[in-house]
Amino acid sequence: MDNCLFCKIIKGEIPSEKVYEDDDFIAFLDINPVTPGHTLVVPKQHSDNVLDTDDEILEKMAKVLKKISHAVCQGLETQSFNLHQNSGKLSGQVVPHLHWHIVPRYEDDGLKIWPGKPYLEGEEKIVAEKIREAL
Repeated sequence: MDNCLFCKIIKGEIPSEKVYEDDDFIAFLDINPVTPGHTLVVPKQHSDNVLDTDDEILEKMAKVLKKISHAVCQGLETQSFNLHQNSGKLSGQVVPHLHWHIVPRYEDDGLKIWPGKPYLEGEEKIVAEKIREAL
């Protein structure tokens, strides 16, 4: 994709602080980290999001995510991290190229997870049924 920021990083047209690369994936530090060490893991094969990514890439990506998450934690001396993926504009996806965020967590880092709220009465069953029907 000619205008894709991550495709340009993969091609070396835009610099990045790369921490990992193999034939199928690249990982580099986020330029606006949530916490120090916030790393993006990106497949080299372009797809917009998780829904249009080949299953084979997703399967391989799971192993790469585990490997890099372990290295982030070990290298930065933490045992905790958030693994996050946004699919689609409304989810907060800024770059339309599949990528996962590894966000190392530190004591008193101030990062809060999004708030949850309970279902309204009967809503849980309706939502679950819609999902089951789509499967």
